[in-house]
Amino acid sequence: MAHGLERVTGAALGPYQSAVVRIGFAATWLLFLLREWPHRHELYGPDSPWGWDLAERLVDSNGAFTILLWSDSESWFEFVYLFAMAASLALLLGWRTRAASVLFMVGVLGLQNRSVFMGDGGDNVIHLIAMYLVLTRCGQVWSLDARRARARETSSPPGDATGVVLWSVLGAILFGATSVGGFSTGWALFLWGLWLIHGLWWTVNRLAPEGEPRRVCDILANLAHNGALLVIMAEVCLIYATAGWYKIQGSRWQDGTAAYYPLHLDYFSPWPWLGDLVASSGTAIMVMTYATVITQVAFPFTLFNRRVKNVLLAVMIAEHLSIAVLMGLPFFSMAMIAADAVFLPTALLVWLGARASGLGARVRGRLPARRRPATDPSADPFEADDPGDGPGPHPADRSGEHRDPAYAAPPVHASASPTGPDPALPAQRTVATGASPADGSAGAGAPADGARRTDGEQPSGRDEPDGGNRLSWGRPDSPDG
Repeated sequence: MAHGLERVTGAALGPYQSAVVRIGFAATWLLFLLREWPHRHELYGPDSPWGWDLAERLVDSNGAFTILLWSDSESWFEFVYLFAMAASLALLLGWRTRAASVLFMVGVLGLQNRSVFMGDGGDNVIHLIAMYLVLTRCGQVWSLDARRARARETSSPPGDATGVVLWSVLGAILFGATSVGGFSTGWALFLWGLWLIHGLWWTVNRLAPEGEPRRVCDILANLAHNGALLVIMAEVCLIYATAGWYKIQGSRWQDGTAAYYPLHLDYFSPWPWLGDLVASSGTAIMVMTYATVITQVAFPFTLFNRRVKNVLLAVMIAEHLSIAVLMGLPFFSMAMIAADAVFLPTALLVWLGARASGLGARVRGRLPARRRPATDPSADPFEADDPGDGPGPHPADRSGEHRDPAYAAPPVHASASPTGPDPALPAQRTVATGASPADGSAGAGAPADGARRTDGEQPSGRDEPDGGNRLSWGRPDSPDG
C-alpha cells in the first residue's frame, strides 16, 4: 500500500504516453480545422443550419460551455476559429503546456458546443480528452517546455517574463469575461481556480524551489496527472467495450457480413474501386467482421497481459487506418489512434523518438548552411545531443525527462526497440543526478554540477506500473510541464 502510494505521488507516470496523446489530439483538431476552413461558416458560423438562436436556446437549457455564443458577429466567429487553431498549435508544440491545454479546451468546447449535431464519434473523443489534458503534465517530454527546462540546466535560470505576461493577460481576460457574465458560476470557479493554481505554482518555484511547498505541489500535481491518465485509459476501454458488446447483439455481426455494407455506402466511399475490391472477397469480409468484434470485446481484459494487449492494440490501430482509407474518415481514425496511444509501450515510444531524432540530425546535416561546432559556447546546447554531432548525452536524454534521484526507477533506454536492443546504439543508461533550482528536483546527496554516469545497464520492465508498458518515472521538466 505504501509502495503504491509512493509511486502515484512521487512522479507523473507515463510521460511519453501523455505526450503522444497531447500531440495526437492537438494535431487532429488542428488538421480538422484547416481541412474545414472553406466550410467553417457552414459548420460553426453564421451560415450553419443549426442557427445562432437554436444554439443559444440549447446551451441555456443544458449549461454547455462555449465562448462562440458571446456574440453573433462574423468577426467574433473568425477570431474564435483562429484562436482555436493557435491554441492547438501551441499544445502540439508543447509551448506553455499548462496554459495551452486550458486554451485548447476552451477552443474545442467553444466550437463543438456551438453546433452539437455537426460532429461524429471522433469529435466526442476530442471533446472529452481536451478536458482531461488540462489535469495532466503532458509537457514533460517532446515539448518546447522540456527543451527550455534542459537549457536552464546549463545556465542560471533567467526570470520567466513570458510566463508572467501570459498569466497576467489571461487573468485580465478572465476578469473581463466574468464581469460581463460570460461564464456560468461553475465554469467561472473552475477557470479562476486554474489561474490561481498556476500563479501559486510560479510563486513557489520562485521563492522555494527546493522547499517543502514545492514538494507538496509536486505531489498534488502528480496525483492529478496520474488520476487523469487513469481516466483516459478507462474511457478508451469503455469506448471499445460498449462498441463491441453492442455489435454482438446485431445479426449482421453475428453472421459475419457487417463489414460488407459500409463499403457500399456512397457517402463513405472515397475510392469505390478499393471498397469493391475488398468486398469482393467473402473471406476477407468475414475476417474483418469477427476480428473487429473480438478485438473490441477482448481488449479491456488483456491489459494485464502486455504481449496480448500489444497485439490487440496493433490490430485496433490497423483497423482505424483501414477506416481512414476505405471509408474516408481520417480525423475519426486519428482521434482514436491518439487515444489508443495511451497504452503504447514506453520502449517503443522511446525507440521511435530516438529514430526521429537521428532522422532530424541527418536532415539538418544535409542543409547548405554551415553548422556551428558543438564546442562553440554560442552554439545551440541541443545540437550536440544529436548522433554524430560530437560528445554529448545519449538521444534518450533529449526527451527532456528529468529523473529525481529520490524517486529514481530504471530509465528506459532510447535504443530499446519492440524486438530488443538496437545494436546500432550503445547499451548504456544515463542518469541525471543534478537539477536546476527552477524545478527543485535535486535529491539528497545529488552533485550540484549535474554529473551523469553511464553504467552499461539495460532497463528492466519488472518494476513498471503495468509490468511491461514501462511507464517511465519522470520529474516535471518545467513549471509548464
